[in-house]
Amino acid sequence: MLKFDMTKFHIIIPAAGSGTRMGLSQPKQYLLIHTQTLIERVVRVFDNISLVHSIHIALHSNDEIWKTLNLSFSSKVNTHYCGGGSRAETVLNTLKIIKDHVDPNDWILVHDAARPGIEEKDVEHLIHALKNDSVGGLLAYPLADTIKKSDEEDRVVESPSRKHLWQAQTPQMYRYKMLSDALEKFDGTPTDESQAIERLGEKPKLIKGNFKNFKVTYPEDLNILEQLINK
Repeated sequence: MLKFDMTKFHIIIPAAGSGTRMGLSQPKQYLLIHTQTLIERVVRVFDNISLVHSIHIALHSNDEIWKTLNLSFSSKVNTHYCGGGSRAETVLNTLKIIKDHVDPNDWILVHDAARPGIEEKDVEHLIHALKNDSVGGLLAYPLADTIKKSDEEDRVVESPSRKHLWQAQTPQMYRYKMLSDALEKFDGTPTDESQAIERLGEKPKLIKGNFKNFKVTYPEDLNILEQLINK
């Protein structure tokens, strides 16, 4: 069994989105899958992992749904009404809030609230694979489909090779100080934490994840995920 030093592992779950792409009247993290909301399912996965020291859920300041769920978690779970205008801003706001409670060398794992297919074994695999890495990295899945690049009229202009192409997933895992610096210095809005780290000149490590760990973005995604979980 692998032994860990005093470095701790903290989870940030940005959950301040509106779910506009699904045409919802409520944020998609509150959709139900097998009687659980997406975010509840995600939180419970991390809450069950002994290596995880703390969990931080970042909600929108106007979120009125979370408290009505009356969910019960361990003392590791904390909620912060600190959602920003983007995922990156929400994560950075959370990092600032927890600054006095973490070490600069501690690991931060950021996971999407809309990825309820994540499993404990995948998180533990990521932690074991990266705990001694100089940069950090993320779960990802190698692309199997042929990729097409289109023009403004949605006509194919190129079929790039899928060799060495991966679909990024979460968690994405980086040291507190490196991640904070990367998000602070990024000019613009990064699509994920890894892009911000890349802008520092670093090369995040890709760790193969699970196909089920995809992001629920469109209504049909929920049905697909329910079927996969049933199996």
